[in-house]
Amino acid sequence: MPSVGTPGPLLGAGRSADVYALGAGRVLRRYRVPIDVAAEARLMRYLAASGFPVPEVYDADGQDIVMERLDGPDLLADIGRHPWLIRRHARTLADLHNRLHQISAPAGLPEVTGPGGTVFGAGNVVMHLDLHPANVMLTARGPVVIDWVDARSGPAGADVAVAYLIMTTAETDLVSRRIRPLIGLLRAEFIRGFLAAAADSPWPHIAAAARLRLTNVNTRPSEAARLLRIAERAESAGRPAPAG
Repeated sequence: MPSVGTPGPLLGAGRSADVYALGAGRVLRRYRVPIDVAAEARLMRYLAASGFPVPEVYDADGQDIVMERLDGPDLLADIGRHPWLIRRHARTLADLHNRLHQISAPAGLPEVTGPGGTVFGAGNVVMHLDLHPANVMLTARGPVVIDWVDARSGPAGADVAVAYLIMTTAETDLVSRRIRPLIGLLRAEFIRGFLAAAADSPWPHIAAAARLRLTNVNTRPSEAARLLRIAERAESAGRPAPAG
């Protein structure tokens, strides 16, 4: 593991990793699942060199990665605090997708594959595959995208499709309690704004993206039920269809 000494206070916990303070403007992200973070670190350095906003990486080994500490709320938390900014935040997320999908995948970044081969078909841009509001930090230098462990090479529209499905089907336990009664309206408004501003259409990839999300170990049973309905509806219709 990186030579970080004893990690400081726990700053946050996601579904698969914990983030600890290290001091000197750094944090330790430690995965709770078996994983080698070397590929994630390489990609983040490649994206930084391409001008895309990611945290600076200082060290990476095994399940531990030492990165720049980002001060500021994530996009999801800021929606909870300032729901009147929801359209602006939807455009911010779409802009990050649009910028990312202008970057060609580096050599060695794998595609998403399944038993039948490549899941999403032709495409050679960087796909984050988890680029939703909770993975965007609002910092003094602007929005910064975190959590690159799932990134793959593929078509831009597939990345938009995965983001759409996460935002459509995810449980709302990370949302501020005071806005939970409005979550349905806010979610719908945010997704409409996001899709309107995204440069690439998700619909050709909806069924495949839903099937992919079903294989994610972090997908909860209630979320899986929604994803399965979306996949089956798109497949039975013989054409891509949005969830509703």
